[in-house]
Amino acid sequence: MTGKRVPVTLLWSGLSVGAIYALVAVGYNIVFVASGAFNFAQAQLVMLGAFVAYWGLTTLRAPVVVVFLLAGGVVAVVAAVEERLAIRTTRDVEAQLVTTVGVATLINGATQLIWGAQPLQVPFFGPTGVTKVLGGRVFPVDLVLVGVAIVVAVGLAVLSRTTLLGLALLAISEDREAAEVRGINVRALALGTFAFSGLVAGLLGPIVGPKTFAVATLGSALALKGFVALAMGGFGSMSGGLVGGLAVGVIESYTARYIGDAYSNTMVFAALLLVLLVRPAGLFGRVRERVV
Repeated sequence: MTGKRVPVTLLWSGLSVGAIYALVAVGYNIVFVASGAFNFAQAQLVMLGAFVAYWGLTTLRAPVVVVFLLAGGVVAVVAAVEERLAIRTTRDVEAQLVTTVGVATLINGATQLIWGAQPLQVPFFGPTGVTKVLGGRVFPVDLVLVGVAIVVAVGLAVLSRTTLLGLALLAISEDREAAEVRGINVRALALGTFAFSGLVAGLLGPIVGPKTFAVATLGSALALKGFVALAMGGFGSMSGGLVGGLAVGVIESYTARYIGDAYSNTMVFAALLLVLLVRPAGLFGRVRERVV
């Protein structure tokens, strides 16, 4: 690898990993906008999708389309059950944080019991050879991850502003009680958004799995960086989650190459601190004024 190719190749590597963080952050935002809750198990849902994809592709040897549907359906059901048991049973935000952490722990333990602790290679459904893009070397799965992250984040941002359902969810995020008075079925939408966030996480399994492997520690790793991406981009902002995730991935990639892998987390959190000092609500977040 020549010196000129290194920066571009590192950029692609960082963007592909950052795309995964961005997709986790977008999943956080889907639930946060609709219910005001923070689902700490979102990263574990993505991890579960990767395991189901592995099972479908290697054990069942099912067609790729069937595997996508299977992963999406299984994880959507798990997310819906989580909403009924971990969210609806309490209205206290702090208690919901604890219950979603408990769900994350249960998913971690269940995947380890079923599939073991060793990393499992999830086959990629597309070509696997290295290609050159903009002077850098990149795998097709990396390009797919970046493309999917952009499409999902931008698509959800547009839908939230242009559809009745999206506007209803925004109304709930602004004032839950007022939305209920206006006739919006808040509970049904909360359940639906949890299931939808699970569907998205499951559909990502066959795409994320080939990059990260299916391993029981994946959820914990993605949860932290996904949260950093969310805080950097701004709570409630889909485009913010995208930009924050890509930024975290690029910072990690270049830090590991030029400073050392041991300093990657330090630089990521330093960047987060810098952003929050300048923009306390994140790059795309909004500061809500409280009227007394």
